This record gives sequence, C-alpha cells and structure tokens, in this order.
Amino acid sequence: MKQRRIGDVEVGEIGLGGMPMSIEGRPDRAQAIATVHAALDAGVTLIDTADSYHVRADEVGHNESLVAEALASWGGDTSHVLVATKGGHVRPGDGSWTVDGSREHLRAAVEGSLRRLGVEQIGLYQFHRPDPTVPWGESVGVLAELLDEGTIRMAGVSNANPAQIREAQQVLGGRLVSVQNQFSPYFRSSAQEIRVCTEMGLAFLAYSPLGGSSRASTLGDTRGALARSAVRHGVSPQQVALAWELAQSPVVIPIPGASRPGSIVDSVKASDLHLAPDEVTELNAE
Repeated sequence: MKQRRIGDVEVGEIGLGGMPMSIEGRPDRAQAIATVHAALDAGVTLIDTADSYHVRADEVGHNESLVAEALASWGGDTSHVLVATKGGHVRPGDGSWTVDGSREHLRAAVEGSLRRLGVEQIGLYQFHRPDPTVPWGESVGVLAELLDEGTIRMAGVSNANPAQIREAQQVLGGRLVSVQNQFSPYFRSSAQEIRVCTEMGLAFLAYSPLGGSSRASTLGDTRGALARSAVRHGVSPQQVALAWELAQSPVVIPIPGASRPGSIVDSVKASDLHLAPDEVTELNAE
C-alpha cells in the first residue's frame, strides 16, 4: 500500500477504524479479530481505537483490548503497526456519549489505555472531543505532559476546528502531529480543517469516510459522479469515495470503520485507484 506520514512515522494511506467492532451492533469477537487480521494482511499499518468504544459501562476499553488481542494473535510482525487511541469521550452505559476533558480524567484514561493495549508507550494519543466545561488548552496541556514523560510518542486532537488546531500546536510546542475529524462525500464541513492541516503539515485522519452506517449503503446509488466513476473503473463506490478523499490532500488518511474482513479488504484497494483530475473536480462539485 502507498504510504503517508503521521509525524515521523510512515503508515499505509488507508487505516482501520475500530469503532464498529465494539459499539452497538458489533460482531462477535472472532469476527472482529478476523477483521483486524484481514486489515493487517492487506497492508494496513494504522489502527484507530478509543477507550470509549464499548457499550456497557463496565467494559470501558473494549475495542482497545480487542485490538491488542488481534495484534498478539496475528502471525506476522506488528512492530511497524501504529495503534492510535483516544481519551476524553465517555459512555456511561445508557447509549449516550458524554465528554470529560479534565486533567484527572485524561491522566486516568491514558493509564487504562496503556494497560489494555499492553504497551509502555502509546504510539499516537488523541484528545477525543472538546469539553465545553474545561478550557481547550488545559485539556491539550495534558498531552504535553504525556509527551514530556514519554508515556505517549505522538499527540493528536479530534473533532477540532481551525482555531483549536492552531492553539493545540502552540500548547504542544509544535509537537501536534494529527487531527481526526469526520469527512466523507456526505460530510464535507471539515474541508477547512484539511486546508489547515495541509498548511501546517499535520496528518488529517478522516473518520466515517464512507458516511457512517446511515450513509454507507447509499454509496451504491446508481446516480451521481460516485456511481459513474465506480462503473468506469470497475470498482466499488466505497473505493471511489476513499480515493477521492486521498486526492484532497497528501495529508489525508481515511480510517474506514469495519466489522467484516471483506469490508476493510475492499477499502484498502482504494490505494491503487487513481482518479483523473476531471473526476476529482466532478466529485468535488457534487
């Protein structure tokens, strides 16, 4: 697979988002682990997870534990695989998502992530979502402490706007390496954040790059530029969507979620799909 950079690390330009394997509607553990193995077999070297990817309140870090188990049970060398996790989102177990960007929560969260992932240092740790009750700089400041201590190798932020990205870079003393925001053919409001990341040399990790579960099924619609490009190249509309995202900027790294081996195997093929400039223009305008 073609490579892109996060900080000083090269990763495959299509990553794997772990969320669907651990939240509502998740597959059984065997299928989930098979999905991670299929991703690794296909050349994926970036796996994105979070301590909040779980259902019940008593299973915090379900996805982190699953990823660790899958890496340990895969037959190949995983030393080159970058596991990115996040803290600051909370699931109390009633189906809701809340936030906690306090220093106390983030310090405890990273310790839990270290334990579940079975590592002494987390490759990429990201502040998951702004907490309106805690100053942004205060939450990001915890990442600076973790970098200084060596607890995390790299730091990123998620669900951040341009002003927050610039402030995070200042708080971290120039050590911010990535921004993870939603971006897809159906959700383009993060285009401004992609421009900021391109300007600043930061990786942009596009989550829900196929539109999420509510939109992914509509990618097969026979109308529109996506469908025309898919037919023209003889590939799935999902591959066209991911290839279009890759064409937006060399800093974009889509991280499609998957809960079946076949899904991530299909997504990885987008790395080999070249869209002509006029196709990208047509897709941009749709």
